[in-house]
Amino acid sequence: MDDLFALADEHLNVARSSAHGRSAHRLLHEEPLRQTVIALTAGTALDEHNAPAAASLQVLRGTVRLTAGSGDVELGAGRLQPIPQERHGLLALEDAVVLLTTVNE
Repeated sequence: MDDLFALADEHLNVARSSAHGRSAHRLLHEEPLRQTVIALTAGTALDEHNAPAAASLQVLRGTVRLTAGSGDVELGAGRLQPIPQERHGLLALEDAVVLLTTVNE
């Protein structure tokens, strides 16, 4: 079993040394379920994209803003948020690591 906090620290260090300010690691890929650890440095964004069939975002470190047409949500460490069924994006308000869980049809 993976240690989420160790992965968060590892990928945040990779993101900090990356020109793009991000790093990702897929933990689980068993159709239709996927889980990915994503690290973003402060100010780094994942541009707006389509939502999968179902998804949630759990913040492991830092603070992020989930952006969507229906409204933005600011999330800090320990928060779990369903991702809306609409185009959305993600912005790191400070260095942050999230666990993205998706179900794809």
